[in-house]
Amino acid sequence: MPTSEVVGSVSGLWRFPVKSMGGEQLQAVEVTEKGVLGDRAYALIDNDTGKVVSAKSVRLFPDLFEFSAAFVEEPCLDEGMPEVEITFPDGTSVRSDSGEVDRVLSAHFNQNVRLERVAISDEESGDTGGDQDKLVAQRPGSPPPVESFLDAYPMSVLTTSTLKRLNELEPGSRFDERRFRMNVIVDTERPGFIENDWVGHDLAFGETTRLGVTLPDPRCVMTTLAQGDLPKDVDVLRAIVRHNNLQVRDLGQLPCVGVYAVVGMRGPVRIGDPVTIG
Repeated sequence: MPTSEVVGSVSGLWRFPVKSMGGEQLQAVEVTEKGVLGDRAYALIDNDTGKVVSAKSVRLFPDLFEFSAAFVEEPCLDEGMPEVEITFPDGTSVRSDSGEVDRVLSAHFNQNVRLERVAISDEESGDTGGDQDKLVAQRPGSPPPVESFLDAYPMSVLTTSTLKRLNELEPGSRFDERRFRMNVIVDTERPGFIENDWVGHDLAFGETTRLGVTLPDPRCVMTTLAQGDLPKDVDVLRAIVRHNNLQVRDLGQLPCVGVYAVVGMRGPVRIGDPVTIG
């Protein structure tokens, strides 16, 4: 690989204000040491277990992906997270600062839950790795660090080449970027699962922002769930197992799509920014 190579440009940017709910597709994001500002800033907490609610708990929270969440105003650096508006599958909505939010969410799921917010501020920590939790430091099922509701590394990146290749290999399924809930989509021209080769390299976005690619992103049942016009499709995960099963450190062979990254240099990322690997 050349010392520095333009590999594509940013074609998609996503932020998910509430963990496991639908997110916001944006024209620009601010990347801090802990990832996209405002990403997974809220989560539902199961009051009976104390654990963070996930769409993976299909039996208890079968339509969590059908909810969407959006900030009522844009998050700002060094300030607390703004309120969010949560829209239910039937189109009704509730704000996070409503005194009814926990009651109506609990009633919908018939579970005792509360909406919890974390303050994601650069002043809280100088970490550039942040909370590399379940894949590295935490026991499975343990709660995430209090600084964030992220599952793993601060940033996630996916290429259009990977989506195109999966759709070619398995035309009966729809490999849409929404299934994978990534922060950055990079429009690329080289064929295949090209981001597999990015592990251990740095990505530069525009003039300032830098990410260090750490490992492939292991996928789970969440990729198969219905959301919006995407149907439930168990063949999505089966296809990834068949075509991109990778050794992920000492965790064994895992089905992967996209890559995780840590933040080397904070800054903005915008649609259309060139992406360079070095």
